Amino acid sequence: MSLDKSFFDEASKTLAQADDLLANKYRGDFGGRQPIHTCYVPADKLSATTPADWGTAGLAVIDEHTPTAKSFAKAIGCQEQSVSEIFDRIKDKLARQPIEDLRIDFEDGYGRRGDEQEEQHINSALQAYPSLNVPFIGIRMKAMEEVTRVRGLKTLDRFISGLLGQGKYPENFIITLPKVTFPEQVDVMVAACEKIENDHALARGSIRFEIQIETTQAILDQQGRATAAQYIDRAQGRLTGFHYGTYDYSAAAGISSAYQTLDHPAADYAKTILQLAISGTTVRMSDGSTNILPIGTSDQVHSAMHNHYRLVRRSLERGIYQGWDLHGSQLPTRIAATWIFYRDGLAAASIRLKNYLNSAHSGTMDEPATALTLARYFLRGLDCGAIQSHEVEEFTGLNEDGLRKIVINKGNI
Repeated sequence: MSLDKSFFDEASKTLAQADDLLANKYRGDFGGRQPIHTCYVPADKLSATTPADWGTAGLAVIDEHTPTAKSFAKAIGCQEQSVSEIFDRIKDKLARQPIEDLRIDFEDGYGRRGDEQEEQHINSALQAYPSLNVPFIGIRMKAMEEVTRVRGLKTLDRFISGLLGQGKYPENFIITLPKVTFPEQVDVMVAACEKIENDHALARGSIRFEIQIETTQAILDQQGRATAAQYIDRAQGRLTGFHYGTYDYSAAAGISSAYQTLDHPAADYAKTILQLAISGTTVRMSDGSTNILPIGTSDQVHSAMHNHYRLVRRSLERGIYQGWDLHGSQLPTRIAATWIFYRDGLAAASIRLKNYLNSAHSGTMDEPATALTLARYFLRGLDCGAIQSHEVEEFTGLNEDGLRKIVINKGNI
């Protein structure tokens, strides 16, 4: 053989850094549940009944404007059959678990109130916290810009201290860091997390955060490099996601207010860069919001529902599985769009996965990477409630554990 042990050793030495990146940074999505949305509630408006209040608002839209599966389907612009099979379950979810990810807002939705008032609202939010029974929760602090930096860091520190006073640090707690422009702001956030962890004897990495992308500099830096990709490394394993901010980013890009939408070409470009930056990592992504709410006359409500359904479906088709909702009235279309998206592809995905698992001959020959994507498709549908456990087994012959095993093994069986 021409290639001997010395060559193999040298090859391993040359590729050591690449191996390390593949094993650590690019180890892939961890397969856990991702919420279908994040709901921002100003800290001064938060109460123990906030999730239930949002659910009530969503149910009111259905009861007043689309009381039947047929009228709901007509409003959002899809087939009645697609809605009929989930209509009652949508209402059940609105009554049982309307909010999947709640963010207690101390930033734009809250404003600048002065230190004394913000401290009061930190205390009232902490009092409500134990009653907020949602799968994911956190706060949005103020930005690292000079004018808000100290207040934002104080709120971060005070809220975490208050949480620890109620018990152990919650595993489902995520901090939102808004308006990040330069990697050095991420460095300061990491340093703050480390200091708080050390002072409270928390395990390193316990405090995790997501970054809101609301400036053009967060997409491309002054040298034309993808800034968001740098954020991932600078966060040192603490970063959970990028959240696209529709209106702040659009304004930063110079887009007139009438055209600041989720589907503007500038928005698509920014989100494509973000998707490329997180690809293969454990960092996830959320789309932004639409401020057109289903409120007013039935015609206005139906128009807003159709628009929201269309935008949510569009994001899902582009591989963005989470978004922002601004009001409880948007929840019915968020749930419907997400559930119908997974159910529409259920039969085709199950055939492809079955064929792969059985090594059957078919018109499509899939690779392990595709099997991994198919398994994640079913798990996402299962996690959000679109697909029920018995349906997974009926369609694929696998239970949830079997699907998660495919994810763990990266599609290999």
